Amino acid sequence: MKTEKTYAGIPKEYGSPEKAKVVLLPVPYDGTSTWGKGADKGPEAFLEASENMEIYDIETDSEVYKQGIYLADTMGDFDTPDSMVEAVHKTVKDYIKRNKMVTMVGGEHSISIGAIRAFNECFEDLTVLQIDAHADLRKEYEGTRYNHACALYEANEATNLVQVGIRSMDHAETLVMDRDKVFFAHEMISDDFWMDSALDLMTDNVYITFDLDAFDPSILPSTGTPEPGGLFWYETLDFLRRVFKEKNVVGFDIVELCPNDVDRSSDFLAAKLYYKMLSYKFLNNNEYMDEDFEDNDDDFKKSKNNLDYDE
Repeated sequence: MKTEKTYAGIPKEYGSPEKAKVVLLPVPYDGTSTWGKGADKGPEAFLEASENMEIYDIETDSEVYKQGIYLADTMGDFDTPDSMVEAVHKTVKDYIKRNKMVTMVGGEHSISIGAIRAFNECFEDLTVLQIDAHADLRKEYEGTRYNHACALYEANEATNLVQVGIRSMDHAETLVMDRDKVFFAHEMISDDFWMDSALDLMTDNVYITFDLDAFDPSILPSTGTPEPGGLFWYETLDFLRRVFKEKNVVGFDIVELCPNDVDRSSDFLAAKLYYKMLSYKFLNNNEYMDEDFEDNDDDFKKSKNNLDYDE
């Protein structure tokens, strides 16, 4: 679907695909969710809230939109979960090869599978930082390995997966989970050093997948499966700022916003979270890519690890 809008209503000069350093890819997919439906409405609600957000960030004293944020065409109309994962994988990888920092907004969590696969093919020693209420480590669920409940299974097998905020899972997932890299919510509450420990487990290159149900439902109720005992705003920002400062975050996604007509604060929180994450990324004006990617995938990954996204 072609869009004529710019992200957050920013001037077109900062939203052109040629000059923008960041690509925002909306994926309104909700094909496998099993309880609260509506994640397919998430990107639209997120973008509407973004248009009503102040784009000067007080904390970082910055206007990160001036780095350039291109709002890509919305992806949709998938016949199967497999076709969705394949399309996301191809699209994300194409943008990475064009020297863009790729970000996504969903949509249910299964949209992350193709994106993580693309980043893992393009960056050496990739850590996937999952901030989430649910482990999402089932190998298959309801007849497909691309169910939202399987969103991190492949990442667990193929990357360095670090999980933060987990407080709901099936017993079968304990058989594949690396408990040394999992930060359970009930343990985090009494561990003053969990952020240090999580950072120590990460490699230099990090992809963040942020399921909004990681937040406590008292501050973000509009998600498919809200779980009590979640994260709060400032502790989350504190952690994210440290990750962006100490690691090379190569991309990220935000998923599982299920908007409702009664309370729109969740939409705004998601919009603010996205802008905060970009503000942290470009806070120190690090360089991301100073040369074009090679078309040869074998050489491409080896030569492009540990890079930053600014010029």
